[in-house]
Amino acid sequence: MGKKVTIRDIARLAGVSVTTVSQILNGKGARFSKETQNRVLKLRDQYGYVPDFNARSLILRKSSSMIGVLVPDISSPFFGTFVKGVQQVAQHEKMIPLIFSANRDPELEQSYLSQMISRSIDGLIIASVTMTTATIDRLIGNRDIPYILFDKNYAQQGTRVLTDDYRGGSLAAQHLVDLGHQRLVVLRPQQQSENFTQRLKGFYDTLEKNDIHLDQERDVVIEPLSRPGGYAATAAVLKSDATAVFAGNDDMAIGLLRGLAERGVKVPQQLSVMGYDDIYMDEYVSPRLTTVRQPILDLGAGAAKLLLSKIHDEHATEQVRRFPVELVVRDSTTVPRQEQLIKFD
Repeated sequence: MGKKVTIRDIARLAGVSVTTVSQILNGKGARFSKETQNRVLKLRDQYGYVPDFNARSLILRKSSSMIGVLVPDISSPFFGTFVKGVQQVAQHEKMIPLIFSANRDPELEQSYLSQMISRSIDGLIIASVTMTTATIDRLIGNRDIPYILFDKNYAQQGTRVLTDDYRGGSLAAQHLVDLGHQRLVVLRPQQQSENFTQRLKGFYDTLEKNDIHLDQERDVVIEPLSRPGGYAATAAVLKSDATAVFAGNDDMAIGLLRGLAERGVKVPQQLSVMGYDDIYMDEYVSPRLTTVRQPILDLGAGAAKLLLSKIHDEHATEQVRRFPVELVVRDSTTVPRQEQLIKFD
């Protein structure tokens, strides 16, 4: 047979009913003769028959053993590590994670979410800048599918994982202030998640407490939250009189490091650069990147554990799992020096 073998094909070849084949393949064929059981099993092996999982789940009224994970960009080291944490828990619990990367496209996010729901998914982990609970509830409809949101934690209720983004931003600002920096530039995206907004609020508030005031037009550079975005910000950074840069995440910081290196700017001797997240690449760029560490792997694992708790117990109480952040000082930041007072061309 050139096409996929169905249960009807096996039944026809064995000369029995579809119900008989179904019961034998599901371990409930004791009432049938050994000859019939062996004939069905032999045909299954001969033709490589694999039951349709969704159909089998509906017939047996069992869980599909699948969870859906929707992230903005799987190529991002942050979300790659986040998904790894989800996978570790899913593997231990014999669950299959379906990973969808929407490339930060709102329409694609909704399309992927609809596809996951149509696959009788058991639960969802959704990391999205744009998707709201109203949108998700509309797409889910009357289906009882538990889900957890990530990156929209401050405006949402219910079970979720989060870190103290406000404290993380504050740690970044205080580190640069303690080094003696007074003139700073911030790199941020046009569209911010609520977590990111909290991060910047912590940064700005701490600067204000130290009597340092940023001009939103002069001292804030808006580019995509990515390595190309950080690279594209290089020219604007060099036109400022900043002695230090706080990039919204490590990807942006690494992109900026490349742009600075191409222009012969020494980091941190001429310009300090600080990131956020502590992705694995921070140890392998030159100079090694100073950053604020989020426990990314633990965030993914924590999200998966909370989701599985909701899947296994529909009466489980709503939970908020909080994870700490910490300052990680490496080689890309130092005290401002005299040569930093000169604007770069």
